[in-house]
Amino acid sequence: MADHTQYQSPFSWRYASPEMRSIWSEIHKRQLWRQAWIALARAQQPFGLVSQEQLAELEAHAGQVDLPRALEIEAEIHHDLMAELKTFAEQCPTAGGILHMGATSMDIEDNVDALRLGQALDLVLLRLGSLLSVLVDQIDQTANLPVMAFTHLQPAEPTTLGYRLASYTQDLLEDWQVLGGLRASIRGKGFKGAVGTGAAYADLLGLQNFAAFEEHLSKELNLPFYVVSTQTYPRKQDYQIISALAGLGASLHKLAFDLRLLQSPPVGELSEPFGSRQVGSSAMPFKRNPINAEKIDSLARFLAALPEVAWHNAANSLLERTLDDSANRRSILPESFLIIDELLITSHQILKGLNINRDAIKRNLAIYAPFAVTERVMMAAARGGADRQEMHERLREHAMAAWQEVQAGRPNPLIAYLKTDTWITTYLSPEQIEFLANIGAYTGIAPQRARETAERVRSKLGK
Repeated sequence: MADHTQYQSPFSWRYASPEMRSIWSEIHKRQLWRQAWIALARAQQPFGLVSQEQLAELEAHAGQVDLPRALEIEAEIHHDLMAELKTFAEQCPTAGGILHMGATSMDIEDNVDALRLGQALDLVLLRLGSLLSVLVDQIDQTANLPVMAFTHLQPAEPTTLGYRLASYTQDLLEDWQVLGGLRASIRGKGFKGAVGTGAAYADLLGLQNFAAFEEHLSKELNLPFYVVSTQTYPRKQDYQIISALAGLGASLHKLAFDLRLLQSPPVGELSEPFGSRQVGSSAMPFKRNPINAEKIDSLARFLAALPEVAWHNAANSLLERTLDDSANRRSILPESFLIIDELLITSHQILKGLNINRDAIKRNLAIYAPFAVTERVMMAAARGGADRQEMHERLREHAMAAWQEVQAGRPNPLIAYLKTDTWITTYLSPEQIEFLANIGAYTGIAPQRARETAERVRSKLGK
């Protein structure tokens, strides 16, 4: 239980999942540090530097992280990894002396950070795949459902709800592919010592043995290594991953932002789930605020700022290494993943329980869709011999008059205006105009492309 008499990060208890918090926890990090030390000892054993008994002792105490003791030591020496190393060594009186032989701190820390990046991306990809599955199910159900589309936040022409959802899905699929590629390319620093030359290991093992030694460690940790590194792995790797997470955040932000607009009562077509005992406002009991969509946009806005910090870490690391990235990486790495974890969890909850108000959809189409008919009428009349420019002006006049009626809260009379205009009916009969007014037949490729998108996603996900 968090100590709420002291400041606690909201990511420690309010946002993100226990699984993602565990990956970035202090205990898990130190457990992985110990795994890296044991892997190093295993790789050094064939060279006579570590005995079987010493290795067995290390393995027996690998899980016994004693954080209070490590923090006590750190208070004296001001080095967290060395404090954990001393704690581990205290627990292993026979083997403690051979720990960390030839290594520098970043041989342990950076490889463990790479492992945690991989574990965290695995969870992100799992959640994103689940979200995509929910979206394609929604697309299947709404591929043919006409809704009013908006450009410049003004009513434009009909689309389908499934096609609109497909646009979000297409973005998220690209995010899934980018993140999958980054997951496959994650690399650790390897074990190359203080400036990346591996000189200390070469002295211990012989230069001719270094390549096989590092390959052994790569297999032990199931982690590819950079061929070239300095004291750290290139911080560009952090930048690329955090930028991709921010890109996913942008996709989720747009989806949530659109939902907030569509949940507004004047539109009212979609809404996020709202619990039977949920409180929307402390002052206005009737409110049904889109708090989850707003939370997504709030956290995504924070995430959008983090790639800049990672950029500076990559660009401003002087020569073989400076320490000015260390403090902020303790925050930006976990928080980037904790934010995206919360965004994905919340997006899944919203879309799984998405409320579709078909009455509101019909109402908005009745009000605004007739204006989209003018383009169909103009094209059909032009094919029948009408002057396109003159027809455009006649339709514009009727549309402006109809708009005044709509603004006054009355039904849209535009179709009636067109059917009774004797000049227009010279080229199109009232029956033809009525046929053209069927907005269900004016959604173009939307239903087909929506379903194709759903099938493409299923194929990529292997479902």
